[in-house]
Amino acid sequence: VQLQASGGGSVQSGGSLRLSCTASGANSRSFNIGWFRLAPGKEREGVACISSGDRGTDVRDSAKGRFAISRDNANKMVYLQMNSLKPEDTAVYYCAADRSQIWIRVGAHEYDYWGQGTQVTVSS
Repeated sequence: VQLQASGGGSVQSGGSLRLSCTASGANSRSFNIGWFRLAPGKEREGVACISSGDRGTDVRDSAKGRFAISRDNANKMVYLQMNSLKPEDTAVYYCAADRSQIWIRVGAHEYDYWGQGTQVTVSS
């Protein structure tokens, strides 16, 4: 599977962005997909993930109520809707795919394929 993240940009605090992840390749729907972010001076952290099939989603505590992850298997897309953005959300966001079909998978080390990131900048 090949991944490409897009949709980043610069917004003011309180604004919204929707990130898209294109997951090309055969059987992309069989992969768990995760969104991760990397900010300067910080470690990479998981933001949200969605299972293959309909087993569920997970969003990190600091983003619950603000971020939502969804997928459109027909179009091989995974989305991260980000609302009420805060300056601390500023980072490069990456989508990743896990082929294990085990759920729940929240750690970056559990993901096998990574796309290029998209920059999200939130100003106060």
